[in-house]
Amino acid sequence: MPSLDRRMRFRLLDEIVEFEPGASITARKWLRPEEDYLKDHFPKFPVMPGVLMLEAMFQASAWLVRKSEDFANPVVLLKEARNVKYADFVAPDQTLTVTAEIIKQDEQLTTIKGQGTLDDSVAVSGRLVLERFKLADRYPIHSNVDPHSRHNLRAEFDRLWNPA
Repeated sequence: MPSLDRRMRFRLLDEIVEFEPGASITARKWLRPEEDYLKDHFPKFPVMPGVLMLEAMFQASAWLVRKSEDFANPVVLLKEARNVKYADFVAPDQTLTVTAEIIKQDEQLTTIKGQGTLDDSVAVSGRLVLERFKLADRYPIHSNVDPHSRHNLRAEFDRLWNPA
């Protein structure tokens, strides 16, 4: 039986620097020179893979959705990535600043406008469609997982978001 543990296995965000519930989020990812994937991803020209830039946008977007709903729907999945454009490389020791803004939302889906920038230059942008739900609604036998997930997600959000 496949695992129903849907936690991310890796974190691509170092901190959340701005958060406006129901509206937007800004987070940062500092690309450390020692990150494992840089050894294989163009070893002579190490850069953050585009798919990880997209994943950073998704992770920021998921935090925006979860926290805006007070973690009511702990499961947030990337359903679609639309019009994703890559315009710059993220190299070691650079910081990717990711912003996500809610464009529209219904009972299950949230559409996000996202981008990642280096200083004032856009490195990646696109629209993401996120699906959100409670595990208990889809898999009633696992209804005990949602409270545990909410607890862990709240703790992780608090680690990332430390407003001054």
